[in-house]
Amino acid sequence: MSAGYRCWVATQTDNRVPLAKMTTLRVGGPASEVITCPDADSLIDTVRDLDEAGIPVLLVGGGSNLVVGDDGFDGTVVRIAGTDLDWGDDQVTADAGVDWDALVAQSVERGFGGLECLSGIPGSVGATPVQNVGAYGVEVGSLMRSVQLLDRHTGAVNWVDPGDLELAYRSSRLKRRSDEVVIRVSFRLNADGLSQPIRYGELARTLGVEEGERAPAADVRAAVLALRASKGMVLDPDDHDTWSVGSFFTNPIVPQEHLPTVLTRIVDELGDDARVPQFPAEGGVKMSAGWLIERAGFGRGFPGTDAPARLSTKHSLAVTNRGNARTSDIIDLARQVRDGVHARFGLWLEPEPVLVGCIL
Repeated sequence: MSAGYRCWVATQTDNRVPLAKMTTLRVGGPASEVITCPDADSLIDTVRDLDEAGIPVLLVGGGSNLVVGDDGFDGTVVRIAGTDLDWGDDQVTADAGVDWDALVAQSVERGFGGLECLSGIPGSVGATPVQNVGAYGVEVGSLMRSVQLLDRHTGAVNWVDPGDLELAYRSSRLKRRSDEVVIRVSFRLNADGLSQPIRYGELARTLGVEEGERAPAADVRAAVLALRASKGMVLDPDDHDTWSVGSFFTNPIVPQEHLPTVLTRIVDELGDDARVPQFPAEGGVKMSAGWLIERAGFGRGFPGTDAPARLSTKHSLAVTNRGNARTSDIIDLARQVRDGVHARFGLWLEPEPVLVGCIL
């Protein structure tokens, strides 16, 4: 490692820090070492030097989509904490470490639209292209101009087009791999202060507009935050329903050729009146994971008040830590739900968060 790196680490490193302190689920064992990178340049230099030294690296931003095993991580955790923002007439470029909701809030305060439907989502900017974060009818992939990546094989840093990231529903080529690191992201904004077209029925009804209409970004942000809070999806340290990774499972996408079989299975189990919510999706039809979970017998608050890990009392898709859960408790509950849905409806639910040192 370079002498400059060793000097910087000496003032920025912590040893054996519990990863539970860095994740919204508040579970996870310790890391051997934690290095906080306060800007994009230090992030690039740190990852390059750790890779050169052959030290295992776990990159952590907001920790809102991360489940770490009880044994922790035997390597160096690199915390991404850059805060630089560069505003233009109809765009903004943000360091990967910028708090996502803070960026959305600032964009609205500055009179821009575009990001408002993604209000209240925890985590950092760097995670948004990895997950192709989406909510209330908008995916971040439709708003990105370009993404700056560090190639850990070559050490090169380049801007890439979002079209090269293989963006899909809650996925991209960056997910569940670590050879490319998001350094900065540039987003398009609406200079007129109006939102993206409102595509989500519940949000349109809340705003009193027709689907497809646009509305003032500030009004949409307020409505989205209220809807998310009602479902326990806005972080609150006093509300254990928010001690989660948000939705633990993605909505399953059923190929068209398998749809009749799946729907017949649901009717056989629940009766002719069963109507699972369905939405068009690339490659088939997207079904509501929350609906399937509840009808498989896993209601909100399952399995009961004494359990250290429970489904949220507000939203059946969230697996929550009630205050003293371990990662094993979270995984056991998630596995029970996943297996129960499969046993009843023949569909496998896929986890949305990244699992480190644990297996579902």
